[in-house]
Amino acid sequence: MRVLVIEDDTTLGHALHEFLAGQGYAVDWLSAGGTVLETLDKQDYDLLLLDLNLPDISGLDVLRQLRARGNQVSVLILTARDGVEDRVAGLDAGADDYVTKPFELAELAARVRAFARRRTGQAQPQLEVGPMTFDTVGREVRIRGDRINLSVRELSVLEMLMARAGRVVTKRQIVNSLSAWDADFSENAVEVYIYRLRKRFEGTGVSIQTVRGFGYLLDVEAA
Repeated sequence: MRVLVIEDDTTLGHALHEFLAGQGYAVDWLSAGGTVLETLDKQDYDLLLLDLNLPDISGLDVLRQLRARGNQVSVLILTARDGVEDRVAGLDAGADDYVTKPFELAELAARVRAFARRRTGQAQPQLEVGPMTFDTVGREVRIRGDRINLSVRELSVLEMLMARAGRVVTKRQIVNSLSAWDADFSENAVEVYIYRLRKRFEGTGVSIQTVRGFGYLLDVEAA
């Protein structure tokens, strides 16, 4: 999932960037609101974390402009404004959720995971495909009860494949979802991670099929 953080506080912005990237998301960070719309014209995002107190333009104005243009990207407001009227204004302007500062990173991570589940139509925090389970909270994969050790990036690629089980996932979809501005993540890199996952799954009954000209399809034996 690709996330854009709009936060002017350098310490918090950096912390959010590092924390969410460590959770397996592709994260970009802006420190002002004036370039948000231009950025969204060039790149699609699945979730925006939007501070309201920006130095150049109100976060609420950014949100109103975004919705006026018909952009339906999910927006989670992060702000020190904790009054009821502030929360109502944010939600009425088109926000999907609202978190007041200071907040615990664990709570923020849970809210972001909830957005990710809604995006893929998953009601539960655990993905299950055949004998394979993926705990999206603990970031743990098991096949018939045996834990499979995967890197953060491998987990992210596998999560996309599992969330779209039965459908082909293209290289471009993986790149768009998992690459950030400062990351060297190309279609060639996707091939490397698919190769690594296949090696991890040898002898488990789980395989990743290449659909030539289209992408990849997760295939598992029945439990």
